[in-house]
Amino acid sequence: MNVPPRTSPATPSPVQLSVVIPARDEAGSIGATLDELTSRLDRETLSYELIVVDDGSRDDTADVVIARQRHHGSIRLVVNEGPHGFGRAVRLGLESFAGKAVAIVMADGSDDPDDLVRYYEVLRDRAECAFGSRFLPGSRVQGYPRLKLLLNRAANLFIRVLFRLPYNDTTNAFKAYRASVIEGCRPFLSPHYNLTVELPLKAVVRGYSFEVLPIGWRERRQGQSGLHLREMGSRYLFIVLYLWLEKMLTRGDYRRPAGETFERWEGPAEPSPPRNLDGVT
Repeated sequence: MNVPPRTSPATPSPVQLSVVIPARDEAGSIGATLDELTSRLDRETLSYELIVVDDGSRDDTADVVIARQRHHGSIRLVVNEGPHGFGRAVRLGLESFAGKAVAIVMADGSDDPDDLVRYYEVLRDRAECAFGSRFLPGSRVQGYPRLKLLLNRAANLFIRVLFRLPYNDTTNAFKAYRASVIEGCRPFLSPHYNLTVELPLKAVVRGYSFEVLPIGWRERRQGQSGLHLREMGSRYLFIVLYLWLEKMLTRGDYRRPAGETFERWEGPAEPSPPRNLDGVT
């Protein structure tokens, strides 16, 4: 399909926050997710857009989004006509967003809109990436399946040790980035859920600052997850090793330009130093 062009970095964007929501067969969840997001974001003094990427749904996902779109101009529907895959859907959304910042939010309602607002405040005031963790003091987790939890903790420990990374929830999809980070991390390779690892690791390896926040997470209330751990294990391992090799062997060829520094956007600041790969603060 024809994808709307990205706003040129030299042109000030009227949209402050873009939210990319990949959705496949989420008719039972996407309506409530959009309602919760618009209700929370409308209470803030920021302009935003919600981009739902329909990734080949066989149910009424697109119809539910269109119905919400008629009543709220911030909602956009983008259709991934194929090939399909979680990563491909997110990448399509990242080709069409217009905001100064962009967040990836799940369609199933597992992510807390209050945390999305906190992400934006981090990007505005303190760091170029906002990474949430479901496994910190202050995190709120409801209904996480035990087997999935054990595999999650093992995978994240492996990543932490391999990259010497002061962050314990790299595999979580719910994160936010300044638009400049997305541009600096292209091209993206992952066609499936391994994009959830490629995005943050590539941002860290390439030298962008980040801050970690405790966040909330709840098990989906409708439908079934599209993540199949047995199928995805080797794909996660591939992208992790690919980025480890970039870190170890490329001598900084892909890192951000040396002269780039973090600059706070307009608005009140809350002093807090960003975290990066070189140490824990």
